[in-house]
Amino acid sequence: MRGSEDQTRLPRRARRPGRERCGQGVTPLKVVYTGLILSGILVIIALISLSLGPAKISLKDVLTWVTGYRSVDQTAWMILFKIRLPRILLAGLVGFTLSIGGVVFQALLRNPLAEPFILGVSSGAAVGAIIGIVFGLGFNLGVPLLSFMGALLTILLVMGISSRHGGLESSTLLLTGVIVNAFFTAVIMFFITTTSDSRLHSMLFWLYGDLSQSRYVQLSISLPIILIVSGILYAFSRHLNLIVGGEESALQMGVEVELVKWISFLGISLMTGMVISFSGIIGFVGLIVPHLMRMFLGPDHRLLIPASALGGAVFLIAADTLARIILSPSELPVGVITAFLGAPFFIYLLKRRGSQWTQS
Repeated sequence: MRGSEDQTRLPRRARRPGRERCGQGVTPLKVVYTGLILSGILVIIALISLSLGPAKISLKDVLTWVTGYRSVDQTAWMILFKIRLPRILLAGLVGFTLSIGGVVFQALLRNPLAEPFILGVSSGAAVGAIIGIVFGLGFNLGVPLLSFMGALLTILLVMGISSRHGGLESSTLLLTGVIVNAFFTAVIMFFITTTSDSRLHSMLFWLYGDLSQSRYVQLSISLPIILIVSGILYAFSRHLNLIVGGEESALQMGVEVELVKWISFLGISLMTGMVISFSGIIGFVGLIVPHLMRMFLGPDHRLLIPASALGGAVFLIAADTLARIILSPSELPVGVITAFLGAPFFIYLLKRRGSQWTQS
């Protein structure tokens, strides 16, 4: 009798982790309200960023020109709308994508240190881009195309190695990603040490995150794809809530865990490879932003995914603005700024929060 009672209790116990993590207080109104607040912050940060740079343009002038209250002279128009605005938009799109990637990977791998780069996507994209630079291809099409192909082939390789009997093991995925990253880092160093000085500077600057090559055509190509994939991932938000509580309990609740994993990994890899091809390697965005949003808003992915996406856009626009002005008229790669902020945060998570996520 005791054995039968234990068996009947198992499903109820299995549901508890999912229920605790789902955030019962999250409603559509709260999601919309939070999204509007973060969108307002995003617009404010973008307007401030437009006014900052080597050329002195006041925030008041930016507001009057953007609202159409006063016409802008030709020189200022070129600076604002041909140089700064596409860069701001690209920074927002990259931060949006990397933050969603961090949220989804942390949920699927149930690891607080996971982000898109953990599976080797960044190193694969970097190898493709460096090959394009070595052969003199342009940043408008050639380099982004090879970068995207490198990212896609890398994630297919990692997932192919990690799959066993039609399933994906989280621990094997993490280990395979580390190994692939190490291998492609060696390939990157080989290219860097065997190329000319001028090309070496381009490679190094790109490797640490370079948004100076931003163009509107890049946004027109990547934005529709990223929005579609983001919508698909958001549709899995309830599933992610249950997977965080344990894959076995999620299976008992009717979640097709392996299907969610494959679609999510491929979708994130597509988005990440695309933005990396335009921006270079920018680390820690997918680590910092999702954790900050989780601390303030809770773990429910119905709220966490859109909040992290908008928060990532705000974060990277602010970081890129700092990279542009801190050594003006020179500028730093934005990846240097995110690394300065992200490395201490990584250590904090490793020492203080990692034990709370390690579940089998």
